[in-house]
Amino acid sequence: MQDLHSSTIGRLVIAHLGEESGTKTLNSLEISPSLIRDEGGTVSRASFAMALGTVLFGVSMDNVPSGADYVGEQLAAGRRIILDHGALRTIRFAEGPTGALPAGQDAFARILGPLGYEIARQYPLKRLKMTGHAWRHCDFPEDIPQYFVSELHVDQFDEDFGAAAQRVFGTSRDPLGAEAKAVLDAYAQGKAVSFAQASEALPAIASAFAVQHEPAHIDDYEALLAQSAEAAWIATEGNSFNHATDRVADVVALADALRVAGKPIKDSVEVSASGRVRQTAFRADSVERIFRTDDGEIRRTVPGSFFEFISRDPLPGSGGLDLAFDSANATGIFAMTRAA
Repeated sequence: MQDLHSSTIGRLVIAHLGEESGTKTLNSLEISPSLIRDEGGTVSRASFAMALGTVLFGVSMDNVPSGADYVGEQLAAGRRIILDHGALRTIRFAEGPTGALPAGQDAFARILGPLGYEIARQYPLKRLKMTGHAWRHCDFPEDIPQYFVSELHVDQFDEDFGAAAQRVFGTSRDPLGAEAKAVLDAYAQGKAVSFAQASEALPAIASAFAVQHEPAHIDDYEALLAQSAEAAWIATEGNSFNHATDRVADVVALADALRVAGKPIKDSVEVSASGRVRQTAFRADSVERIFRTDDGEIRRTVPGSFFEFISRDPLPGSGGLDLAFDSANATGIFAMTRAA
């Protein structure tokens, strides 16, 4: 079996993150041996998808100190992280794009679809005026991390909110250049992609999971925050991972241990309607962000991203894990970015 660091996934990650950070990130994750079989000069969609998820995990750990501390403690205990999924939030207006970006989750459908993902299910998040879309990989559904991509429906709020949202998110740029789009087009057509092409495209595709709009005016931020903590979070953090998730054997026992250790863990564990999926999370780390004002700029401390934990039981009559999500669970986890 090929060594992870010299595999296609490892080489892509190290090429993007650098030797030190890339090696550290690779050493943090439990990556299935079935994903490191690429040989020759081409990169499969599965290898690219896993490399992308690994890179985004590394970026998330740079931005979430509580998560990085947990990962370090797990590694010290001899256990690597199983990256179950990452989650991100998008904006959808009633009509038209989001600035230069395709509307809402369409900005990520054009990435995830060619990389071998499909929407496994949609989840209404009615209390938040949002919809979640679970993207699951077709080739390795249990081994390649899922994406929970949510859309905030601006048309479900009032006119003042909509106007503020247009001023903030209407400035969004499209991070995907010609090279990245060419690689995604090739994958969509089932064509081979060379390592050089994949390596050149990865930075642009990874950069899509970030802030694409200009800093918000403080008045617009306050207008969004007054009606939606989630919209306010997107105003400062954009399409970044709002959380990465470790798949663990017993999330209840883990949460109890982390609480005893004084970690910033959620007060309760969310349990799905089926009882097979259980989730909890750290509260969001605080970050400092810049806002525009009529007189210049100010800085303000706001909620950033966080780290989540999930346990998945097998489906009845099957050896496969229940890879579903749950609307109530998701709504409870979203609250973590309200309490930095």
